[in-house]
Amino acid sequence: MGQRIVIRAGGNSFEGELSESVSGKAIYGALPIRAKGQRWGGEIYFNIPVSCELEEDSRDVLEEGELGYWPPGQAFCIFFGPTPASGGDEIRAASAVNIVGRMKGDLSGLWDVPDGAEVCIEKA
Repeated sequence: MGQRIVIRAGGNSFEGELSESVSGKAIYGALPIRAKGQRWGGEIYFNIPVSCELEEDSRDVLEEGELGYWPPGQAFCIFFGPTPASGGDEIRAASAVNIVGRMKGDLSGLWDVPDGAEVCIEKA
């Protein structure tokens, strides 16, 4: 992985890392970022001031705790559970995302983050 970050949302704080990918580096360079998060099942996403193309290793099925960047919406995505697009227990994005990092530790507090809550990403 690469650069350590802290994500604050819904009164909780989570540790993570951004990758050394083109998108991961661009996001790290834009920190701190504050935005109103939107919920889509087990995903929180929000627009960020970063513009990147879809990368070669992008995908739409994620693992719990993976962080993504969705180029069509210039959105940062936090994946922690099934979404409305999921089949069964899989975690599926609306379409392919660039994998830009991973969160660490207990992510259960993300289920309590309401739609519209402020989310902050900062350098650790």
